[in-house]
Amino acid sequence: MSKEEVKVSEGIVDLEEPKKMTREDWRKKKELEEQRKLGNAPAEVDEEGKDINPHIPQYISSVPWYIDPSKRPTLKHQRPQEEKEKQFAPIGDWYKRGVQERPRKVGAKFSGTGMAPDEHQQIQLSMDYDGKRDRWNGYDPEEHTRIVEEYAKVDLAKRTLKAQKLQEELASGKLMDQANSKKHLGDDAIQEHSSEDEDDDKYVDDFDMPGQNFDSKRRITVRNLRIREDIAKYLRNLDPNSAYYDPKTRAMRENPYANTGKNPEEVGYAGDNFVRYSGDTISMAQTQLFAWEAYEKGSEVHLQADPTKLELLHQSYKVKKDDFKEKQKESILEKYGGQEHLDAPPRELLLAQTEEYVEYSRHGAVLKGQEKAVACSKYEEDVLINNHTCIWGSYWKDGYWGYKCCHSMVKQSYCTGEAGKKVVSNSCIPFEDDVEEAETSEEPKTLLQMHQEKMKDKKKKKKSKKHRDSDSSDEDDEAKKKEKLKKALSAEEQRLKQVAEMMQLDERKRAYNSLKEVREPTEEEMEAFRMKRCRPDDPMASFLGQ
Repeated sequence: MSKEEVKVSEGIVDLEEPKKMTREDWRKKKELEEQRKLGNAPAEVDEEGKDINPHIPQYISSVPWYIDPSKRPTLKHQRPQEEKEKQFAPIGDWYKRGVQERPRKVGAKFSGTGMAPDEHQQIQLSMDYDGKRDRWNGYDPEEHTRIVEEYAKVDLAKRTLKAQKLQEELASGKLMDQANSKKHLGDDAIQEHSSEDEDDDKYVDDFDMPGQNFDSKRRITVRNLRIREDIAKYLRNLDPNSAYYDPKTRAMRENPYANTGKNPEEVGYAGDNFVRYSGDTISMAQTQLFAWEAYEKGSEVHLQADPTKLELLHQSYKVKKDDFKEKQKESILEKYGGQEHLDAPPRELLLAQTEEYVEYSRHGAVLKGQEKAVACSKYEEDVLINNHTCIWGSYWKDGYWGYKCCHSMVKQSYCTGEAGKKVVSNSCIPFEDDVEEAETSEEPKTLLQMHQEKMKDKKKKKKSKKHRDSDSSDEDDEAKKKEKLKKALSAEEQRLKQVAEMMQLDERKRAYNSLKEVREPTEEEMEAFRMKRCRPDDPMASFLGQ
């Protein structure tokens, strides 16, 4: 092995990363740093013999391992590196002290041009009230004339160059060749083409696209504030109850034509939210929702960090979800059957007709008729007969149907109006009840029915005896209730007096929990409270205290 290879190998070994310090060495190092900060230990010294301030942070004082693997204490890596510094000429070589312009090769006294004053003349500013607020204060109008003259000279130079080029082309014969080649083409096409070029050159400076300002010389476009043909959002619907317009953000989130009956898809502007909820906005929101749900279940996915992975995961989730639904549907059909009902054609094809009214726009969108129409019955509806204003079955009472206009319970009867209502209110027994009573009276009773009726009569007699006994007991209960009510009234009067005395006292002197009662009031006490309660709307309230 040669010496050069040994040196190279040694250099590679030296550039290895330092080994990790042990816990004991790290503790000793920290203790030494604390002692140096307190001044009890001498500070570190770099290779030049200068002390290193112990209060310098570690991220500044530590040397990177790829610069000095030995980790010697130094701050040389924080100072400018001499080998990397560029050599610049000193300022004294070009400019003398006090001179603000570069010295000319030939002085003004020898050339006789560019005679400058000895001292720089400062602009005289008027510092009064108006002068301080004048944006053109100190402006020299002659400066503008100098700029105009400079541009005029540049324009004149361009014209002279263009004239020289034309003369050179005429002398060389290029223009003659171009003219001869154009003669072979049609005269009409040449005239149209030349006229179009002339028009383009003529109006190119004045031509403005909507919303843009095109400058043919500088080749730039300047965006205007808005297109003048556009209608302002707040002028689309002048109804104050329509969509709200925020003047600060210039936003109108709702549809201004919401209450006008116009279709949002056919209107030029349907609100800012219409744009937000169209296109890929909904799919983006669904993807974000799926990312949150997947993250909660343990999947490391993020919409902004790794959108491709999230999109692939979302697609595979949709496929698996559809497959699961299909399998579940097939298992239910195999177990319970009913596939023939799912394969049946729609009702429109079976009956060859439908009563659903659907209205379409010129673009094919459904305007009306998305909801199903109400199914009609096979019988005639709303047929009024015999002077009735309501149909049979519009009135119901005591389990019988009738007419609402006259309260008649007889079908196909003649309407009697309000007079019929009065008659029905006086005699409430319908005609059908009389028929049933007549039928039941004509039927003969059996022995079993007669025995049951006798038993019922005996039970009724026993109940009547018990009821007489209970009447006497009810009289005693009423007397007891009256006595309890008298006691409750006297107790309520005393309570009202105590409350009045309490309300006159100062709240700070009132006893704690003095107006609180834990016991539930009885029925007599509640009745006494209602009787003694003073109502402000009672016209005799002022006479109660007399």
